[in-house]
Amino acid sequence: MNSQKKILLLGGDHLLIPVIKAAHELGCYVITVDYLPDNIAHTYSDEYQYASTIDKEAVLEIAKRCEIDGILTFTDSGVVTAGYVADQLGLPMPGPYESIQILQNKGLFRKFLAEHGFNVPKAKSYFSAEQAWGERDEWQYPVIVKPVDSAGSKGVTKVDLSEKLLDAIHFALEFSISGEFIIEAWIEKDGCSSDSDCFSLNGEFQILTYSSQRFDSEAANPYAPAAFSWPSTMGEKVENELSSELQRLISLLGMMSSIYNVETRLGQDGKPYIMEVSPRGGGNRLAEVVRYATGVDMITDSVRAALGMPIEKITSWSYNGNWAEVILHSYQDGIFHELEISDEVKPYVRDLDLWVKSGDEIHSFSSARYAIGTVILCFPSEEIMLEKLNSQQSWLKVHLK
Repeated sequence: MNSQKKILLLGGDHLLIPVIKAAHELGCYVITVDYLPDNIAHTYSDEYQYASTIDKEAVLEIAKRCEIDGILTFTDSGVVTAGYVADQLGLPMPGPYESIQILQNKGLFRKFLAEHGFNVPKAKSYFSAEQAWGERDEWQYPVIVKPVDSAGSKGVTKVDLSEKLLDAIHFALEFSISGEFIIEAWIEKDGCSSDSDCFSLNGEFQILTYSSQRFDSEAANPYAPAAFSWPSTMGEKVENELSSELQRLISLLGMMSSIYNVETRLGQDGKPYIMEVSPRGGGNRLAEVVRYATGVDMITDSVRAALGMPIEKITSWSYNGNWAEVILHSYQDGIFHELEISDEVKPYVRDLDLWVKSGDEIHSFSSARYAIGTVILCFPSEEIMLEKLNSQQSWLKVHLK
C-alpha cells in the first residue's frame, strides 16, 4: 500500500511553485488544479486536473477521485473551495467552513468586525447597483468601492464624488464572482499600511509580521501594491494592539492551524484597523520574503497543516536585516525586451524572479495579474532601503521593444 500523502493545490501560477517544492520535500504527491493547463506551476506538480478553482463541486469530485489527504491554496479565489472540500471530506482545515466564508467575503467580514467591537470603517454590501446609487447621499466621501470576493486590487475604485459612484459600482461588478460589492468609508492611513503573512498553530498565532505596503502613484492602478518592506512604519505599540486584536479575531472564529495574509493599517484617527485576514499565503511572495528575513518557513508549515502533520512551535523570531520586495511592472502595454537593475543596487538583490522573457506581451500595471515578476532585496540600513524604494525608477527599468 502506498503511504505517500497526496495534496491537492488550487491554482497554477508562479506563486504556487514554492508550495509545490515544499510539498515535494515532505515526500508528498502533488496534484494541481485550475482551468489554465498551460500555467507554469503544473510543470512542477506530479499531476494536473482541469477545473475552475471557484467551482466547489468540480474540485470536490476531483478530490474524491484522487483520494487526497489534504487540500491547500495560496490563491484568494480558491480559499472557500478548499474549505468546502476539506469540510465535505473531513480533511484538516484552517477553521470552521463558516468562519472561512466570513473571512473571504468583505461584506460578511466587516459585519463580523462591527458586531464584535473591532475598529471598522462604515461599510455596506449590495447586490443592486440601483439600491446603492439610491443611497449615494448617505455616504461621506471619499469611499472605496470593491467586489466582496476578489483579490489583487481588481475592481477597486476610490470615489471622491457621489456622481462617480455608479461607474465605480459597475467596475466592481465586472470582477465580482457573486455579483456583490461593498462600499466602505475611506480610512486615511498614517504612514504605510501593512500587508504580510502570519501563521497560527492550534488557534494561537506563532508569528505575526507587519510590513510597509507601498504603492506606485504613476501605475495604471495606484491601489495595486507595488512594493513592501519589513519592518513596518506603525511602531511597536500599534503592532502590539493589532496582534492582540488579531488573536481575538481568530479565537472568535475558531481558527486553528493556518497561514494568513493579513492587511492592517493605522488610521489618521489614531485607530489601528484590521482590513483583511485571509487563510492563505499572500499573492506577492510575502511568505518567501518573511522566510528570508526571519528564517520562519510558513510555506512548509502550511503544507503540514493541510495534511495534519506535526508542526514545531515557534519559540522566537526576529528580522535579520532590512528587507524589501518590489513588484516588477510596466507603465504601458507593449513587448518586453529586458529588465535593467543598476549596478549600485545589484549587491542588495537576494532573489530575482522574472516571469516574462524577451518578446512576451506585457500590460500596464492595472492589477496584480499584470505583474511581470518580483525582486527581493536586503539592505544594510533602513536609511538606504528607504532611499532606494523612494527612487525606484532611477535604478529599476522595464525596457520594451
